[in-house]
Amino acid sequence: MSDYRSISTEGFSAPAETPSCGAAPMLQWLKIDDLVVDDRYQRPIYGAGAKNVRAIASSFQWSKFAPLIVAPVAGGKFAVIDGQHRATAAALRGFDTVPAQVIIADALEQAAAFKAINGQVTRIHALAVQHAALMAGDEDAKAIREACEAASVEILRYPVSVVRMKPGQTLALGAIAAGFRAYGRDTLVTALMCVTETENNRPGMLAAAIINALCAVLGANARWRDAGEALLRAFDDIDLEIELDEAKVTRRAKGVAAWEVLADRIKAALSEALPAK
Repeated sequence: MSDYRSISTEGFSAPAETPSCGAAPMLQWLKIDDLVVDDRYQRPIYGAGAKNVRAIASSFQWSKFAPLIVAPVAGGKFAVIDGQHRATAAALRGFDTVPAQVIIADALEQAAAFKAINGQVTRIHALAVQHAALMAGDEDAKAIREACEAASVEILRYPVSVVRMKPGQTLALGAIAAGFRAYGRDTLVTALMCVTETENNRPGMLAAAIINALCAVLGANARWRDAGEALLRAFDDIDLEIELDEAKVTRRAKGVAAWEVLADRIKAALSEALPAK
C-alpha cells in the first residue's frame, strides 16, 4: 500500500462558519427517460458539447462514469444539475439507467449547485454560469440583468452565430460586467441604449469592442452621457459597424486594442455632434 495515502485534514483549519450541509444525498440508479434539464440556465448540447458527448460514448466505461447530480421535480422526473452530457452518452451506448446522486433542492438551490459545481470545478461557458447565478439570486448577476433590461438588451444563454441573433441580443457578458463594475449602472445603460435605441440596433452590434468603447467614452464624459435624446440622435448618424471596421484596420497598424481606437473615433464624432457650449 506504499503508493496510497489516507485522507488527512492535517494542515487545514476548520471553517469559521459552518452553515447547514442540507439533507444527505441518496445514490440511486435512475431511468434516463425520467431525467430533465432546466433550460433556464443550462444550454442545449451542440458544438463542443456534442463533440464531448461523442467522445464519452466512444470510450464509455463505467469506471470513468461519475454519477449524475439530480433533484426530484414535479411529475416524477429528476432535474439534472450535473451530468447531462454523461447521461446522453450513456443513452447513445444503449443504457436506459444511470447512477445518480439525488439531492433535495428547489429551483434556486439547483441553480446555485450548478453554479458551484460548474463554475468552480469544470470549465463551462460564462453565459451558463451567469444564468445559474441569476436563478440562484446572486445580487451582482441580478443588477447586471436589470441594467440590461433597462436598455432592452438580452444576454443569450449560450453562444450563437450573429446570423441567428436578433437586435438587442448579445454574448458580450464580460464586457457588460466590466462596464458595470468600472463605470456603474447609469453609464452602462446609456452605453447600451446608444445601440438599442438608435439606428445601430442590428444583430451583432452589441459586440464586446463596441460596449467597451461606449462605456469608456461615456464614463469619461458625463455631459455626453447625460445628454438624453440628443445623444441617441447623435448615434443615429454614427454607424458603429463602419466605425468598428475602421478601428480594426487601424488597430492592426498601431498594435492597440480595437475598442480603444473605436473609442477615439466615437469621441471625435461626439465632439462634432455635441460640442461644448
